Amino acid sequence: MELREQEAALEAVLFAVGEAVEEKRLSEIVGESREKTRKILEGMKERWKEEGRGVTLLCLDQSWQMCTRPEMYEYLIRIARTPRKYSLSDTLLETLSIIAYKQPVTKLDVERIRGVNCDHAINRLVEFDLVMELGRLDAPGRPLLFGTTEQFLRTFGVSSLEDLPELTPVEVEEFREQAEQEATLRLET
Repeated sequence: MELREQEAALEAVLFAVGEAVEEKRLSEIVGESREKTRKILEGMKERWKEEGRGVTLLCLDQSWQMCTRPEMYEYLIRIARTPRKYSLSDTLLETLSIIAYKQPVTKLDVERIRGVNCDHAINRLVEFDLVMELGRLDAPGRPLLFGTTEQFLRTFGVSSLEDLPELTPVEVEEFREQAEQEATLRLET
C-alpha cells in the first residue's frame, strides 16, 4: 500500500468511527508497524495544520481521533444554533394531535386511541421540541404525562391551546369510527 493510500485509509477510518481508535488497530489496517503508523499520522496532522484544514488528529493514550480544530468552534456554534427543519409524518401528526387535545396524557392513553405503539412517535416529537414531559400521573407505575410546548404553539401559529380548532361531536364520532376500523383492519392482518 502506498503512502497516499495509507493516509486515505486512516482518514476514512477515523472519520467514520468518530472516536479514538487504538494505534495498534490502525497499524493493522494499513499493514505497518505501530511506529511507522504513528509517523504517518503525525505527518498527516502536521500537513493538515499547515493547510489550515478544519480538522486535526488528536493522540490520546496511544489512540488517534479525528476532531475539529479548536479555532473552528465558533462555526460549529453557528450551525448548532440554526433551527432544524423537520417534517412530520402522518403518524407524528396524529400522535401530536392526540397529545394537543388530550393533554396532559400518558403514552398508554395515546396508544389506546391510536391502537399502536407510540414510543417512536413520542420520542421524535420530544426531539423536535413539540412535546415535553409534564410530570407523572399519580397512579400505579407513575406513568409520564405528556403535553405540548411553546415551540408547538409557535410552529402551528396559535397563541394558546384555546386557539386550537374545536372538534364538533360529529367529527369526534367520525374519528372514533375511523380509529376503530383501522384497529379492526390491523387485527385482521
